Amino acid sequence: DDHIEALRALWTQDLPTHHGPFVSFENAISRPRPAQQPVPITIGGHTKAAARRAGRLGDGFFPGVADRERLADILGVMRAAAEEAGRNPDAIVVSARSDGIPGPNALDEVKAMADLGVRRIIVPPLAFDPAGMREAFGRFGDEVIARC
Repeated sequence: DDHIEALRALWTQDLPTHHGPFVSFENAISRPRPAQQPVPITIGGHTKAAARRAGRLGDGFFPGVADRERLADILGVMRAAAEEAGRNPDAIVVSARSDGIPGPNALDEVKAMADLGVRRIIVPPLAFDPAGMREAFGRFGDEVIARC
């Protein structure tokens, strides 16, 4: 948490000052500052602690959970932490992976993930050679992405 707060100070303040338990600086100069403001910070992890951190501080959350039941539980923890911190949980962009993608029911899986609040789905390698990748991702685009 301390490092996230320190980075945000460095990225947004002219002469940033931050005093935390692990990082401390005063009137620092950090150049160049990122052009994109704010710099989105995605919290990753499959634990409830990571979910709480994402709710408190994250712009995004990438839980390392593929099972929908566990995903729903951990997203509930993230949402509760966001609300407790006075934040809108729907503003936190959730990225996730699914064991059902690719697969014969990939479109249904994408819809189910969206119903949980997932806005980005990480697609695993569908092939490992260039020709296979073109064919597999092309088919995935036609059969799933185009229908979402």
